Amino acid sequence: MTSTTPTRAQAAPALHSTDDTPEKSERLPIAGLLALAMAAFITVLTEALPAGLLPRMSADLQVSEALVGQFVTLYALGTLLTAIPLTAATQGLRRRPVLLLAILGFAVVNTVTAVSTNFVLTLGARFFAGMFAGLLWALVAGYAARMVPEHQQGRAMAVAMVGIPLALSLGIPAGTFLGAAVGWRVTFGIMSVLSLLLVGWVFARLPDFPGQRGERHLSISKVFMLPGIRSVLFATLAFVLAHNVPYTYIAPFLAPAGMTKDIDVVLLVFGVFALVAIWVIGVLIDRWLRELVLVSTALLLGVSFALGLWGSTPAVVYVGVAIWGLAYGGAATLFQTASAKSAGEAADVAQSMIVTAWNIAIAGGGIAGGVLLETLGATAFPWLLVILLVPTLLVVWLAKHHGFPPAPRR
Repeated sequence: MTSTTPTRAQAAPALHSTDDTPEKSERLPIAGLLALAMAAFITVLTEALPAGLLPRMSADLQVSEALVGQFVTLYALGTLLTAIPLTAATQGLRRRPVLLLAILGFAVVNTVTAVSTNFVLTLGARFFAGMFAGLLWALVAGYAARMVPEHQQGRAMAVAMVGIPLALSLGIPAGTFLGAAVGWRVTFGIMSVLSLLLVGWVFARLPDFPGQRGERHLSISKVFMLPGIRSVLFATLAFVLAHNVPYTYIAPFLAPAGMTKDIDVVLLVFGVFALVAIWVIGVLIDRWLRELVLVSTALLLGVSFALGLWGSTPAVVYVGVAIWGLAYGGAATLFQTASAKSAGEAADVAQSMIVTAWNIAIAGGGIAGGVLLETLGATAFPWLLVILLVPTLLVVWLAKHHGFPPAPRR
């Protein structure tokens, strides 16, 4: 870091310095934070549900399952291409109208998906869904942080992010079951209804916040150069990539242990322990953010070694997946909290970078895992994780002044 790098005081004023920010009490605004969690739940469900409904959507739209799989690709592409520019373009606008725009966008695109019989039109809807997702993810963490005093920001974000593991562990299995019972179109229609109900919830329970004044707008390059931001982005990218390689190819990953028929049980174990992680992190994050990131990275690194050595033993796989869930369950909360604290008033722009890095990691997990699967096989996955996680642990450890500093003890 050179001496010309702007200090946090120069480049990113305190997150809560805005004159008309509503006064905050010491009690967490649970109803408002749960509205944000519901927004996260709908976003994750919209993104991942086509994977569970693949055969039914393929048969109904009369295209191959491989083409239906592109619904996920177009969603990720929409997020990748638009999260940063959309967030930068809207940073001067008041926050609640922008959040409502993103939620209403989900109501529209899921309705189009539910009624469309044209594959290309549905692909377009999925691209726009990804756009709204990128905007929403950039808002949620900063919104939660602005609703509470600084020493409660981590807990607030943990509540707001609980929608992610709930969607993965409960929402997607429930949506898949519902799609089998009443049809996949009804499932997407229900998500549209949930989005409209959430609009009313946001109006009733979420305060509005101003955008950044014009003179406080920071360019993407300036936010990228803020102390700590690059460390957080690297750690996010490497950690999430390490998760997505085996998670994307979970079936071949479980094959050496003869557990391909137990995927549902394995994912349930992962989801349950991910929920436990969210609870633990919600309790501890405001005092132990740095330590939690280090422990999570070290846990995933240890699991990678264990699965690399004994991944053909079912008992090791189950214990490993449980620890994997503990390590990964709170990742979104940890990295977005670190990003928000490092960026200050530029939190929304920094969050858009986190969203972009996250989606690059998702796409990269599919590509890297696919190449590795075709060349060395799934047994090589754990060793790729080791290669990714060792430098991640080092970067987090070294970022003790900016990015992942120790929290002041109260």
